[in-house]
Amino acid sequence: MTTHVTLAHDGSETDGVALFVPPDAAALLYPGKVMHARLKPFGHRFTYRVFTGLFDLDRLEEADRASALFSVNRRNLVSFHEGDHLPADGGHARLRDHAATLAEEAGAGRPERILLLAYPRLMGFVFNPLSVYFCYDGAEALTAVIYEVRNTFGERHTYVCKVESGELGRAGLRQERTKIFYVSPFIEMGMRYHFRIVPPGETVRLRILETEGADPVLSATFSGTARPLTSASLAGQVGRLPFMTLKVVAGIHWEALKLWIKGAKFISRGKPPQPVSYDDAAPGPAE
Repeated sequence: MTTHVTLAHDGSETDGVALFVPPDAAALLYPGKVMHARLKPFGHRFTYRVFTGLFDLDRLEEADRASALFSVNRRNLVSFHEGDHLPADGGHARLRDHAATLAEEAGAGRPERILLLAYPRLMGFVFNPLSVYFCYDGAEALTAVIYEVRNTFGERHTYVCKVESGELGRAGLRQERTKIFYVSPFIEMGMRYHFRIVPPGETVRLRILETEGADPVLSATFSGTARPLTSASLAGQVGRLPFMTLKVVAGIHWEALKLWIKGAKFISRGKPPQPVSYDDAAPGPAE
């Protein structure tokens, strides 16, 4: 399984930047830790263990055969359903086509390969605060990243980010976007997201820093290490985290309650923006 960071295929560097070669598996597990730290106007920090999946959207049939405990688009102990990520308008029947269209509309070209990092369903239930699509061209270069964000009100917004020159370096990917979608009831709109990512390989690391001007407001991270998606690995993760989905949802509300008790200012939820944005020109509210 090729999951390491390497140089270009001829052994040289490409534009002086190491190439992050994507894993060659149809599906992987990434057990790891999530950390949230509120930095302003007061400190508030928590961590919890999770396991997420990395799914090759061109090889879902192969992933479906990886374990008797895992299914694609069917019920099982652990499962992945394309419909959990497809938009409600029914524009595409396949998730791969939906994600590829988003990348094309962002000016990144049509991807040759798309990997989705997301929580799977566990005993039929799932909630993904953030799902991340990694889009690659034919040379396995990362061309676009799609950040699919959900809130606990049943809404979602997708930030589509073409990988621009200078954003990808040896330390990983650095991208920025202005927050236009309501997530936390205690953080204003208009904050700046700073995405720092080590793309999937032997490890995957995500860091999102929200800032207000020059001041950091919130830091959220995920760090995980690749494991094969097998019956043994699934049984081990489910055995350790049988109520992971419940813990994610309950944890969001529990931490919000603690912030409210500490005196955090409540921000009212307005109309959501259009479901997709491609740059920092904020779209108007949805019709």
